Amino acid sequence: MSDLFDEEPARPAPERPGRRAKALVITGVVLVVGFFLLTAFASIYTDRLWFKEVGYGSVFSTMLWTRVGLFVVFALLMGGVVALNMYLAYRYRPLFRMPGVDGSVDRYRDAVTPIRGWLLGGVAAVIGIFAGTSAIGHWRQFLMWRNAESFGDKDAYFKKDIGFYVFELPWWNYLVDFAMAAAIVSLIAAAVVHYLYGGIRLQQSRDRLSGAAQVQLSVLVGTFVLAKSVDYFLGRYDLVTQDHRLFTGMNFTAENAVLPARNILVAVALICALLFFLNVWRRTWQLPSVGLALLALSAVLLGMIWPAIVQNFQVKPSEADKENSYIKANIDATRTAYGLDSVESAPYQGIPSGEPTREQGASVLGQLTNVPVVDPLQVRETFQQRQQVRAYYSVPEVLDVDRYTINGEEVPLVLGVRELDQSGINASDQNWSNLHTVYTHGEGLIAAYANRISPSEVNGRIVWAEGIAGEGTEGGKALTEREEFETRVYYGESSPTYSVVGKASADSDHVELGLADTDSDEGDQRTTYDGKGGVPVGSTFNQLMYAIKFGEPNFLLSGRVNENSKVLYNRNPVERLERVAPWLTVDGDPYPAVVDGKIQWIIDGYTTTDRYPNSQRESFDDMIDDSLQQETGLQTLPTDEINYMRSAVKATVDAYDGTVTVYEWDTEDPILKTWMKVFPDVVKAKSEIPDQLMEHLRYPEDMFKVQRYQLAKYHVTNAGEFYQANNRWEVPEDPNAARPVFQPPYRLFSTGVDNTNDWSLTSVFVPRGKGTLASYLQVNSDATSENFGKLRLLEMTDANAPGPGQVANQMQQDDKVVDALTAYRVQGATPPRFGNLLTLPVDGGLIYIQPVYAVRTTGASAFPILQYVIVKYGESVGIERNLPLALADALDVDLEGVPAPAPENEGGAEEPDGEEPQTPAEPVSIDEQIAAALKEADEAFTAAQEAQAENDTAEWAAQLEIAEKAVQKAVKLANQRDAQ
Repeated sequence: MSDLFDEEPARPAPERPGRRAKALVITGVVLVVGFFLLTAFASIYTDRLWFKEVGYGSVFSTMLWTRVGLFVVFALLMGGVVALNMYLAYRYRPLFRMPGVDGSVDRYRDAVTPIRGWLLGGVAAVIGIFAGTSAIGHWRQFLMWRNAESFGDKDAYFKKDIGFYVFELPWWNYLVDFAMAAAIVSLIAAAVVHYLYGGIRLQQSRDRLSGAAQVQLSVLVGTFVLAKSVDYFLGRYDLVTQDHRLFTGMNFTAENAVLPARNILVAVALICALLFFLNVWRRTWQLPSVGLALLALSAVLLGMIWPAIVQNFQVKPSEADKENSYIKANIDATRTAYGLDSVESAPYQGIPSGEPTREQGASVLGQLTNVPVVDPLQVRETFQQRQQVRAYYSVPEVLDVDRYTINGEEVPLVLGVRELDQSGINASDQNWSNLHTVYTHGEGLIAAYANRISPSEVNGRIVWAEGIAGEGTEGGKALTEREEFETRVYYGESSPTYSVVGKASADSDHVELGLADTDSDEGDQRTTYDGKGGVPVGSTFNQLMYAIKFGEPNFLLSGRVNENSKVLYNRNPVERLERVAPWLTVDGDPYPAVVDGKIQWIIDGYTTTDRYPNSQRESFDDMIDDSLQQETGLQTLPTDEINYMRSAVKATVDAYDGTVTVYEWDTEDPILKTWMKVFPDVVKAKSEIPDQLMEHLRYPEDMFKVQRYQLAKYHVTNAGEFYQANNRWEVPEDPNAARPVFQPPYRLFSTGVDNTNDWSLTSVFVPRGKGTLASYLQVNSDATSENFGKLRLLEMTDANAPGPGQVANQMQQDDKVVDALTAYRVQGATPPRFGNLLTLPVDGGLIYIQPVYAVRTTGASAFPILQYVIVKYGESVGIERNLPLALADALDVDLEGVPAPAPENEGGAEEPDGEEPQTPAEPVSIDEQIAAALKEADEAFTAAQEAQAENDTAEWAAQLEIAEKAVQKAVKLANQRDAQ
């Protein structure tokens, strides 16, 4: 019975739904925050491993701690200032408050008061995070300011060192902007607190601000105006980098209206700030308000209206005279900033006098032995079809051009790295294991002579080159002999995002797929990466980090990832250099070279700025755009506008192990010196460049494009002529491009400039809005030459010299060209493709050379075949199967019907014993002898090409020697005829 009277056990109260929902929300927030923190940690941790692996851990440390320091300092400054002002506004709130007219304020105050501490901390934290994040983006300005070097030159107006504008002024501008932002945000935050707690009473007609509110707001507004005064002062120096309609830099209006106005505004703002500070004691808004109104009025009248009046009523009526000295300063600064101050200019006729003769033809032919007739853009498909070997290999869209010494002769080559193309793998085989652990690398380097044409169409009339690997050794070695150099390409322009490589574990058959022999189509080689590159990923923790980084659980689950595994990523050569040297502007076109038994990617790195005083500022992308341009590697500036550029470094990336090496190139560049102080272990001295690498260094292409873009306008050094703009040039459009775009520069052994045959980068100019030729630009691109980087400009004295567009039209409309190409223009046939149109100055005239390609079949296996070469010399056009014959056709020389030259018997020497005296040949004219010599040269060139196709190097060299002697004989005969 006693159990009946026992109390029933207490039951737990049912959980309220609101509490459960709150717990779920908190849990979700924690998970999301945790996920983002873990992802951020994985990114930083794996970046640290990567930088350590490539040997540039100091770069990671410097950037990390600089960014962390900037974030912390400026976040604390902004958050602390805002929090302090919010606290002071609350601390000195009125103790007695009249009932508010607006009851909503009381409700907000009652809601905020219990959580005011959390609210103050939250607002300060959020604002501080925004400020710190903004500060991180200014790490370059901070480091340059801390390590600034002197340029040694001063600007034309303020007489301050150029380094002040490049290194110091951007950082000071940021600090002033930060101070103004802190004052404004603090002013808003303090005003809100004062309003909530009665310090500001907008409903009252009198005493709307309490004494504490008036003091605090006066100090904050005064601080803002004081910072604005400093901003006006620094803004004076910005006038030398300001863009105007005519040019960048100081102009008449800026010096005579804007500069005095800013000097006055500095004083007005300073007085206005003092009035606000005095308001702390005077407690009246009358004088500060008058001062603020005066500042606003002065800013409008002096900063906007007065300069407009000066510009429209004083400058425009006589602009050429007013702006003359300023244009001259802009010209001088621009030419210095872009390296154009040492350009050598010379007059050039452009059109040969009279009709071209056989003698001229012989002379021209002798100078054109190394002219490239193979277009790197057009033969890409030929490289693919004839040297691809497997469907999962590919070459770049635009091949590279370099020079090599083979069998003692320096020749131009068209090059392409056979890289991995995973899109060629069968769809059924495209799984994670195959894509990231089996098909991991490319194989080999493909090269073809740029200046030779094969008689056979099997390879598209391309002559494949060998001997690069054994450069300098007797006979040379084949490109594909693996014992001579490492052919595997793990780091390239089209490498996969990441690959897991390394020796297999005991229970794994992990091997990578490669070619057993790049000259053979027989089977594949199973290989294992044993290079020093790659991040070890064997530990479980590292596998977890990379699983998070790449979003791939197979790092933890797959047996292909074991204790011996490495992960290769950041594999594009440009990307690797950008990460190692993030202060560089990187050329978008790395090119391969065989150096010391390895395939090395060679990359040019530039230092740039948009703060060089009085130099013309332009878009980098606009300046380098042409028909071959794909992407840029601009990294240094937040926008792509620059007004200073130097070829600062040369860098290499090993195609096998990914080693990045950066060499100093411009030893006088102050920006490079500054960054070398910031990152002392990154850039090696110029003297450490290996000799074999030096042979393949060249003048950077993007640098040349920028210089030619500026030279189109800044070849004029007289301010009056510059203003008149009647001698303005432009880079011609590519006549073969589908869209209006610049013609690309060409690499070749140039002729006709100072009688040199330098390895050069060349381009041409046309007058603005016209199609004739204005000038020819050439720069020595041989890094081993003492004239490397020397810019030469030939200005046409004959205004009728045709430009590329006119020449292309004349070539394609010529009767002989039309007849030769008719078969390729019929219905159903593939139309001919016109290759790069070369313009070369030769013997006072200009010769134009263009290859023509055609595709005879259709389907996936089709590739273009070099069918003809078109030559235009003077007004004559010729088209034939190779360059000598095309030149002979242009000169109307019949090589086929001319008898071979009689054997020379100089000095009346007797015939050898046992041989009957030969009957003397019938006398022939000098013209016929010249034609015979040209015929002999053509036959020898053809024989040399056939020998080259059969890998008969001895016969190839012998025939080239015969051709050279024949050309020399033709030139000698031509000189004799001229003397007569």
